[in-house]
Amino acid sequence: MHSPTYGKISYEKMIEIIKEFINKSPDSTYHISIGTDSQNFSYTKLVIVIAVHRVGSGGIFFYDIKNAKKITNISQKLFLETSASIDLATKLSKSLHKEGINLGINIHVDVGKNGKTKKLIPEIVGWIKACGFSCETKPNSYAASCIADRYTK
Repeated sequence: MHSPTYGKISYEKMIEIIKEFINKSPDSTYHISIGTDSQNFSYTKLVIVIAVHRVGSGGIFFYDIKNAKKITNISQKLFLETSASIDLATKLSKSLHKEGINLGINIHVDVGKNGKTKKLIPEIVGWIKACGFSCETKPNSYAASCIADRYTK
């Protein structure tokens, strides 16, 4: 994992940092979001983000970069992005639960009602909810459409 604040760190260190961040202000409200975006080059670059927002007081985020064989079909790219987010959300949920942190995870998807993938929104949202997570789409999907997007370039 990578962090603009902490540099390159292990997954385990990221869990420690998240726990410390939450324990500094345990009475605050937190939103934990995971979002993925991708960009095509000669390959498809996937950026997966974990954002921990302390409502009213900022937040921290971490990201990981993965490369895949180039995917030109926009629907396939969206399904790959969603799958990556669900996989990480499942792993993160288990890790945080072991640490006694039982906050819901919200998956952010880089789709909106005005884009080429708008017809896939019900299917993607249904898939995410069936996996036990809540879902946000544009314009509320900042983990995918803002943070992850920034690191795909």
